[in-house]
This record gives sequence, C-alpha cells and structure tokens, in this order.
Amino acid sequence: MKHSLQLKLSQHLTLTPQLQQSIRLLQLSTVELNQELERYLAENPLLERADLPDDEAPAAPRADGAQPSEAEAPPQPEDSISFGDEPMGGSRREDDDRDDFTQIAAAEPTLQEALIRQLQLTSMCDRDKRLSLLVIAHLDGDGYLTATIEELHAVGLAEIADLEPEDVSIALHQVQNLEPAGVGARNLAECLALQLKAMDPATPHRECAIELVTRHLDALASRDYNKLRRQLGITEDELREVRALILTLDPKPGSAWGEGDTRYVVPDVTVRKVGGRWVAQLNRDAMPRLRINKMYADLLHASRDNGGRNLSGQLQEARWLIKNVQQRFDTILRVTQAIVDRQKNFFEHGEVAMRPLVLREIAEAVGLHESTISRVTTQKYMLTTRGMFELKYFFGSHVATDAGGACSSTAIRALIKQLVAAEDGRKPLSDHRISDILAQQGIQVARRTVAKYREALHIQPANMRKSI
Repeated sequence: MKHSLQLKLSQHLTLTPQLQQSIRLLQLSTVELNQELERYLAENPLLERADLPDDEAPAAPRADGAQPSEAEAPPQPEDSISFGDEPMGGSRREDDDRDDFTQIAAAEPTLQEALIRQLQLTSMCDRDKRLSLLVIAHLDGDGYLTATIEELHAVGLAEIADLEPEDVSIALHQVQNLEPAGVGARNLAECLALQLKAMDPATPHRECAIELVTRHLDALASRDYNKLRRQLGITEDELREVRALILTLDPKPGSAWGEGDTRYVVPDVTVRKVGGRWVAQLNRDAMPRLRINKMYADLLHASRDNGGRNLSGQLQEARWLIKNVQQRFDTILRVTQAIVDRQKNFFEHGEVAMRPLVLREIAEAVGLHESTISRVTTQKYMLTTRGMFELKYFFGSHVATDAGGACSSTAIRALIKQLVAAEDGRKPLSDHRISDILAQQGIQVARRTVAKYREALHIQPANMRKSI
C-alpha cells in the first residue's frame, strides 16, 4: 500500500457564538427575552440597563479592589453604548395623539382563596371549618368536587377523630352555600340545580327547570324537545322559557376566578392607522434598553495590563448582546410591517377580508429565510384596534374562487361564523347547505372542509344547534 498526502477543499457553514445568540434571542417571546437578559445582567458586570435610576446603578470597584463608599458612588455614565436617547421606533412627542395600548392586569384571587375568605366570615366552629377547607382543597378549576364523600372521609380521619361521612356531607353543603352558586357540585346536573335553587323562589319556571336539569338533562342535551314536553307536561312556549332560564346558568362557576398561574402576553408591536396607512410600531414598554457600564469600561482600559483580559471578553459579549437585541426588534418590526401591508383589508374590514399568506411571501419581501420568518412570528404578538393577535395568525392556506383568485381559510371561517349566527334556530344550516351558500358566493369549499372549519370554531353540528 502506497501512502500519499492529499489536499481537499470543502465548504461548510459554521455558526459563530454571536450568530447562535442572535438566533436564540429571535425565537424568544418578550417575557422569555427579559428573563434571559436578567441572566446576562447578573453574569456580566459590564452590562446594565440604560433606564436604571441613578440610585440603583451598580457601582464599579476602585482600582485598589475595595468597594466604593456611598460618597464615591459613580455618576450615571453619559457616553455609554445603548439603543440611543430615544427608544427604537422613533421619539414620542408630549403632544403625541397615539392611542395608549398599555394594559395592566390586576391580580385576581383564585377560587380557593375566594371561598376561604367567605368561610372565615361564617360562624362555624373550627372543626366544621377544617372540614370545609378539606372540601375546598379538592375543587378543580371549574368549581367541581373531584373526590367522593368516602375519599374525603378517609383523608379527614387522619386529622379529625370520630369523623363520620355525614360530617363531610354537611361540610360539602356548607361549601355549596358559598359564592359563586354551583360551586362544590359533583356533576353538571347538581351544578345547575344549585344555581337554580339559589334564585328567588318566585322566579318563573324555576321549579320546572330544577326538575329538568335533575332528571331530564340528557333529553335537553340531545334536543329531544317533544320528549321533554311530554315528560314535564308543559307547552312548547313554556319549554322555550324553561330552556332560556337554564341557558342563563354557568356550567363552570369556578372558571371566572384567577388560576394562580396567570400567563401575561406582552405585545411586541402595535398597529394603528396613520395618514390613511396602517403602520406597525414597536411597543416601547417591551423593549429593554441596555448599555455598557462606563465605569467598568474605564476600569478595563486602566487595568488591561494587570489581568483585565477577563473583563475584555465580557465587554465583547456585552456589545454582542446589545447589537443582537436591537437587531431582534428591528427584524420583528420589518416582518410585522410586511404582514400589515399585505393584510391591510383585515384591519379595515375584519376576518372576512383576510387574504391568503405564506411565510415564503414575507421572506422574499424582507430578504430573510423562511425559517427566520417562522422564528419571528412565533410567540410575538401584535396589538391592534381589533384585538391582540400572534403574528402567525395572519398566515393561512387558501381556497380557489370561481373568479380565479383565492380566499384564505381565516376568511372562510369568518363567513361560516356569520352564516351560523344569522341562521334560523328552528332550521339550522347543515354543513352541506353552508357549502352550497359559499359556492353561490364563488368560494368552492367541500362539505368535509366546512365541517373541519366549523369544529375549529367550536360550533356544534346542525342537529345540536336546533332550538325550539
């Protein structure tokens, strides 16, 4: 075997640490971005927030290694690196007439916390309160009891001597008397009955409604109105009024309360009409302002020959981070504006005017790869006059029209919603009929596609939408 040396040239893509960081920051949501930045701020002393108050700015150590005293606290640096004196997206004049989209979510108590507060105001003895707390602890987010009386009795025996199942039943009854009405129920029928019993006894058709939900709820669910009239011995008009009363009840009485694990959505951009054109603007409240700590930077230059190499690396990392964060918001703004330009009819007329849009179209418009557009539009939110939307919401498949154009799936779903809302409750539209109506408007949609869109809108089939 003959040995020889050969040279071979090849090309391959290498992701630098800076590029890896840029990609990572781009795919984070605004909340995740701030959490990530807090980690960088804790690890890198050369990095600080530009909006930090003077009295909270971190102090740089003295050249002799000692910590500065309060009198030696460094002033706010004037020539540090930051996003600029004004936040990205332009300065805001004091007489600016823009809408203030800031939304502040107040912390709400959980269902359990609300029930415990009510329980503390009652005159029950400590033993009964402990049993009631046991019941409350086994309620789910909708307010239903998730354990049986026997299971609660077994748990309570570990703490309360001579406990009888009847004691647990009494405690459950006490919890069911708390607000909201219907809480502590073990099934839907009991939940609805509790709410009806909490009403004024003089409420019309109250007793009939209690009988219906207690004994004939299955017939109501299947909309077998003829059977219900026979079983209850009432007329069609009376059944209509009983049904209307039941529809005012809440099948999930606990769902309106806080969950204790609230997730907040922070809009990255806001969209409003300026001079006849829909314009995207970065949300200043979502934009962290970072800069290099000048005192540490000066210290680095002074001690470069005395072991300042570690700080030099941190300085470069801080500069990379500042650049990548700014680039992230610039990219989000470019992509959002491209989306807004193509979906301007949505902002004017709503969902029915949504046009088909794919990632490739936006990628070509802004000169980026489709994978980058996918990262930008994931967990990034746009606050508009029509509500809050994830950027991905504006992308969707299309259906051909008779005129040779295309209609987006979002617009078709909006049309289906409108048709169902305007239908005759006694003769609800079937999926086949909706397909025919859309065809008359030039939109060819198969019945199976209509059924798929209807289910996505959480609209029941025609036989379940039938009213008296």
